[in-house]
Amino acid sequence: MIRCERTMVIDASPEAIWNVIGRYMDLDEFAPLVKSVEALTEGADGVGSARRCHFDNGTFLDEEVMEWEPNRRMRVRLSSMEALPLKEAQAEICIKPYAGGKSQIIWYLEYRMKYGALGWLLGQTLVKSGTGKVIDGNLKGLAEKVKSPRAIAA
Repeated sequence: MIRCERTMVIDASPEAIWNVIGRYMDLDEFAPLVKSVEALTEGADGVGSARRCHFDNGTFLDEEVMEWEPNRRMRVRLSSMEALPLKEAQAEICIKPYAGGKSQIIWYLEYRMKYGALGWLLGQTLVKSGTGKVIDGNLKGLAEKVKSPRAIAA
C-alpha cells in the first residue's frame, strides 16, 4: 500500500481535539473539500458507524469506522470510490499528547491503486501530492475548528 502522512501540533488537549473529530458525522464542519455528510448508520458514533462524504464536483465516497479509541485514534475504511483511481483505502487519525497541553495529530491515508504498475506510479506522484494537500487542509480546518467550537444550543 502507498502511504501519505501529515502531522500537525495543535494548541489543544487530546480531549478538545476528540470533541471535534469524535462527532463522526460532522466532518464537513472542518474538512474544506467535504460539502456535506450523510449518515449511513444510526446510533452512537463508534466502530461500525458509516458516513457518505459528498463533494462539490458531485462525487462522493463512503467511510466506515474500523477502530475507535476516544481521545486517541480512529481508523476508517473507504469505499464507493468509483470516481477515484483507488482499489482500496483506509485512513487513520491519531492524537498524541504534546508538551504544554498541546496535541500532535498524525493523519494518514493508505491506498492501493487500480491500473497495475501505471497506477502505482500515478499513486506515488499525483495521487500522493493531492492527498497530502487534502490532509493538510483537513488539519488546518481542524485546528481552526478547535479554536472556535460551534455554539451548542441551550
